[in-house]
Amino acid sequence: MPHISFSALKDWNTCAWYHKLTRIDKIRGFTGNAFTAFGNAIHDVCEKKLLKEEIEEEEYFLKRFEHFLGTLDEEPDQKLVSDMRAQGKAILPEIEDALEDYFGEYEVLGSEIPLDEPIDGEDNFIFKGYIDGVIATPDGKVHIFDWKTCSWGWDAKRRSAPMTTYQLTLYKYFFAQKMEIDPKNIETHFALLKRTSKKDKVEFFRVTSGPRKTENATKLLKKALYNIKNKRYIKNRMSCKFCDFNKTEHCM
Repeated sequence: MPHISFSALKDWNTCAWYHKLTRIDKIRGFTGNAFTAFGNAIHDVCEKKLLKEEIEEEEYFLKRFEHFLGTLDEEPDQKLVSDMRAQGKAILPEIEDALEDYFGEYEVLGSEIPLDEPIDGEDNFIFKGYIDGVIATPDGKVHIFDWKTCSWGWDAKRRSAPMTTYQLTLYKYFFAQKMEIDPKNIETHFALLKRTSKKDKVEFFRVTSGPRKTENATKLLKKALYNIKNKRYIKNRMSCKFCDFNKTEHCM
């Protein structure tokens, strides 16, 4: 069944033409770099540690990092890769401590929770996604969070940007629908995994996802689907500078 994910929605919001090229025409756009390889490797370790699986964390991180580096189309800068190996190993010991410091007592409900949910009013599309972590605390709250790798952290503008926070807003909306939980009992958070920070290399912070933000996020989702179904692919020239298709045969 046709579906839309948050990453597809983000692509559409950035440039509907880019969305068409990559998601509909299946032309390869951005395929990854050293930063995405690092993020994927750290993410895999976080999943294991959240589920309390017994692993040799440094060895596992380095093995996964090498795996993802091997999938890249171009050879990354070796100095950057060397720095990332050390940065990743420095992050690992702080993950569990950060969870306990931030949430206190908690019960893990799941990791990589799949979402395959119907969209109200959209018979031909479902929303797909994976929630990085879901835990419960003794106060009766369920907490959804998403791991994000970065350099030193996010500033206030990045933390509150709609297309940053809408990811968790939509995850909360569809998770509540999937599990039949009152959204008022669900809280959302980002967990920053900071490569170059001198301290607090793992930082959790809450993102509010109330009714108004939920309405705005779902409205954007339905607007995207309306345009996609009606094959309206408007180019956003403001996004051309860093686009993989800029000045190519696919977008002149």
